[in-house]
Amino acid sequence: MTVLILTSEEDVTADLVVVHLNASATPVVRLDPADLTGGVALSGEYARGAFRGHLSASGRLVSIDGLRSVWVRRPGVPAARAAVPSSWLTEEASQALYGMLRGSDARWMNHPDAARRARHKPWQLRLAQRSGLPVPATLITTFPQAAREFAERYPDLVVKPVSGAHPQDPPRAVPTSRVAPGTDFSAVAYGPTLLQRRVAKRADIRLTAVGDRLLAARKATAEDADPDDVDVRFAVNPAPWRPTDVPRRVAEAVQAYLRDAELAYGAFDFAEDADGTWWFLECNQSGQFGFVEMDTGQPIAWSVAQWLARPGPKPRARTDGANTAAR
Repeated sequence: MTVLILTSEEDVTADLVVVHLNASATPVVRLDPADLTGGVALSGEYARGAFRGHLSASGRLVSIDGLRSVWVRRPGVPAARAAVPSSWLTEEASQALYGMLRGSDARWMNHPDAARRARHKPWQLRLAQRSGLPVPATLITTFPQAAREFAERYPDLVVKPVSGAHPQDPPRAVPTSRVAPGTDFSAVAYGPTLLQRRVAKRADIRLTAVGDRLLAARKATAEDADPDDVDVRFAVNPAPWRPTDVPRRVAEAVQAYLRDAELAYGAFDFAEDADGTWWFLECNQSGQFGFVEMDTGQPIAWSVAQWLARPGPKPRARTDGANTAAR
């Protein structure tokens, strides 16, 4: 049975996993939904109580019933590179591709419905609280007065986007920034603003969860670090990522988060304070891991490949004589 990877052509993170799948002789097909109606084709037939579907990409033909797993890594917008792209064609292509795949018995990393829900940062924060992960005091508001009162209670704040990257082409990362003293917050009336108590961190933590396996890495904060450099993605810090153990309570809470979120993969970001508490910041359901693996040597790509390559569902006989796959 075949592993299907949905991602863009230039995805080094996916490349790392494909190497391990090839090494284990696991059949794999990689395609970008953006190439639909061009380099990617599909067909699905529903007849006599059975479904027969196929995908074609790069000269490879794969049966949808023959998929053991689907990795939704960083797929493009369906049919975005068609000869005559349109919003209508994108919707048609999306309905056709993901509708057929949803009908298969393949395992997902991660299922599109779960992944879409998991992108919502307010939902993440509430789920983290319910799972037992410490969450810094946070306010999301369009009320200037609410922001001012929050700042009085928590004078040291950061501001970050609610949605993540700015939707330009290509998307632009918006850094988390420290709120200047004396800010009047009038501008929050023009759009939802996320304010959060700044964690005086001694380290950043990236915990990569692959199924039941948790791989954590730690980057120590420099002693002379500027307290305004709150975003590890943009701060100048030569310290490498180092492997670190996951505290038992954090591990249990992360597993509860993944279970309730119905995620098979998650890249968790924490800020570790002076007491050693790991404060939850966010969970990226398709976060990159190559930079961590490069520093730490942790087998993250291998773990993803192993999860994807697990034996697929066994065929189950139907009353009409057709075969389908049992969960």
